[in-house]
Order: sequence, then C-alpha cells, then structure tokens
Amino acid sequence: MDRFVKAFIFMSIFYLMTSSFIGVAMLSNSRYLPLKFVHSHLMLLGWVSMMIYGVGYHILPRFAGRVLKSRAVAILQFWTANAGLLGMLGFYLAAYYEPQSAGTYRTLSAAFGGLEVFSIALFVYNMIATIYTKAPE
Repeated sequence: MDRFVKAFIFMSIFYLMTSSFIGVAMLSNSRYLPLKFVHSHLMLLGWVSMMIYGVGYHILPRFAGRVLKSRAVAILQFWTANAGLLGMLGFYLAAYYEPQSAGTYRTLSAAFGGLEVFSIALFVYNMIATIYTKAPE
C-alpha cells in the first residue's frame, strides 16, 4: 500500500477520534455547542472524505486495471486537503472566539475552504484521468 494511501487512512482515523470527543463534549456540556461546525466538518471532510480518498486511491485504479495517473497529484491532494480542513476550522473558531476580528478570520476560513475545494478537484482529476483514459494496447 502506498504511503500517501496510509496517510489518508491514518488522518481519517485521527479525525474520527477527534470529532467523536468533540461530539461527546457537546452532549455533556452545552457551552461546547458552538463546535457543531467543527464537529460536522471533521466527520465529513476529515473522517469520511479522507477514508474515501485513501481507499479510492488504493482500489479504484486496480478495479479499472490502470495505474494511478499521478502519485504527485495524490500527495499534493493529501497536503491541501488537510491544510484546507484545519485552516478552515481553525479560523472559523478564531472568528467565533475573537468577534472583534471576525471579518478577517471569516475571510481566512473561506480561503482555506477554497483550498479544500481545490483538493477535491485534484482527487476528481486524478480519478477521472486514471479510470477513463484509454488503456494501452
């Protein structure tokens, strides 16, 4: 199994544990309810998406009988997906806890959200280029 595949799976498990602790904290004390956005994004973009990326990179090329189009794009996607997620959530929290600078933090959060979208586009490109290219004859 490729290192970047293992990295996606490891981060997926890390985000699952982190978001689970946040979920329990929100249930046990209502002062943590503002973390709903963080909790849901760690679950969906962290746990679920990272697992899909890792398993997808490992299995889908094999199912298609192809070699992955670009390992470099997959590695770049790993870093942009994680930076996008953590930056978006970090600046979202900063906007909540420092309302005097909320505008700046919201802008930064949105910029990192854009990085997350870019990372998704990298995955889409890599999968389409891998699966739908003509097989060598």
